[in-house]
Order: sequence, then structure tokens, then C-alpha cells
Amino acid sequence: MFNFQKLIPSIILLTSCSSFFAFSANQNHQSEVVTAEEVNWGYLNPLRGDKSPGAADLWGDRSKDVATGMLVRFKKGFSSPPHIHNISYRGIVIKGAMHNDDPTAEHMWLPTASYWTQPAGEDHITAANEQSNMIYLEIDSGPYLVKPSDQHFDNGERPVNIHATNLVWLNSQDSALIDGNNLQVSYLWKKSGSAPLEGLMIKVAAGAKLTINSDSKEFRAVVIQGRGQYQSDELTTAASLNPGSYFSSTGQFTHQLTTLEPTTIYIRSNGKLKAFTKP
Repeated sequence: MFNFQKLIPSIILLTSCSSFFAFSANQNHQSEVVTAEEVNWGYLNPLRGDKSPGAADLWGDRSKDVATGMLVRFKKGFSSPPHIHNISYRGIVIKGAMHNDDPTAEHMWLPTASYWTQPAGEDHITAANEQSNMIYLEIDSGPYLVKPSDQHFDNGERPVNIHATNLVWLNSQDSALIDGNNLQVSYLWKKSGSAPLEGLMIKVAAGAKLTINSDSKEFRAVVIQGRGQYQSDELTTAASLNPGSYFSSTGQFTHQLTTLEPTTIYIRSNGKLKAFTKP
């Protein structure tokens, strides 16, 4: 991902970003929901104004040394100069067509639900090819900076580029995490440790009633594709969730979504999850 600010001188479920259902800490709420329409957009590099990709932190703070999930959107024809990042990141295409690879690599346009990783220190470019392009970008530590290519280094990681058609989807016979004939899961990444953290996507058919039971210190979800009506015990009315919407919770919590069309959701969690559907 390209942040112009530093270059020249040198993710069970849903998404959030502004304050539609942003609960204050003293209310002891366990969850948060932010619809795509309530996202508070700025620029990845405010100094460049509309020449910079748009950006919005859904959670965390990309300017600090904390994990962060953000939305980034690009105009058609955007192409960054070669550059590196000080930290590694993950990207999931929400809309449009994106390319992220070595500066000399032939363009491989990644459509909605495609997934890639960008190792810290590796020289690369990022480009966009449709009229409207947006991704979800996630880091495990910050700040998120861009540096010149001549400062490249090898951190031992290797990049991953997975076209949406190459994702491996499992059904309920293959994964104990899900239960339902109209529900699938694709595992993207996992970090081991005392509190293992993992990222995955679930795909739900249209017209399904999805329930996600989470018992996680950190549960975050972003709508990648599709739309639905979200409900939980902490909401008095349902929230309409479109691509780019976010929801999260801590501790034992139940999320419910009635899908209005086929829907894909990215989930980041460090606890127990169970997702199931009713026709």
C-alpha cells in the first residue's frame, strides 16, 4: 500500500470506521458497529490532497505503534512509484481491480475478495485499474510508513498474491468453525502464541440468517462483498451493512446478520468462533 507522506524526503464479524454505533467505554458495551456510509474519510497523505489515496481507520491508529485496520480507496489509473514499507501488511480487495507486486512485474489485476500480503522492506508498487477501487488494509504494528526503494531490506517474509478464484473454500464437512449448507470458510493466515490470532473469510448465501458466536478478546469483522441487516443484543434497531462496514466485540458475544445478497466477510479473531446459518 502506498503512503506518499514519507516517501519523498526520506482483521465472529463485520466492519467499522466512524461513529454510527460507537459506544463509549463507560457504558460497558462489548460491541461496536460502523456502517460504510458513516466512514469518516481522509487522505493517506493529507499534504497531497486528492492526489493521495483516500484512507480511513476502522480501528486502531495507523500513525501509532498499534495494530490497525483501515480502508483505502484509489482512483482509476493510480500507480505508485516504487517504495517500501517499514512494516508488513495484508490487503483484501473490496471493489475494483488492484495490482501489488515488484516494480518490473507484469500487472496481475486482483478483483473483489482477492488477498495479498506485503512484507516490510520489499520494493514494490501498488496500482488500481477500475473506476472505483477500495481495499481493506491491516497491520499488526505501526506506524504505517512509506520509505524510498533504496532503503529496501529482507525481513525473511515472502509476499502472497491470491486471486479470488484461487481461494480455497471449505464447507461444514471440512471445518468445525461453520455449520450450514449455505456457508463456507477460507482460512487466510494464523499467528501462533499464547493467544493465537488468525484471519479468515466466510461466505454466506443470499437470504440466510447468519449467527456468529465469539468468545474472543479481539473479534473484528469487515464486510468485503454483499450486504445484509445486522443485529445484536446491544442494538435497538438493525443496521444496514454494505461493503466497507465494520463490527467488533470483546468477550462472549453473538452477532447476527440476515443477508440480502451473497455476502463475504473478513474476520480477525484471537478466540473461539462458531458461525452457523438458518435457511
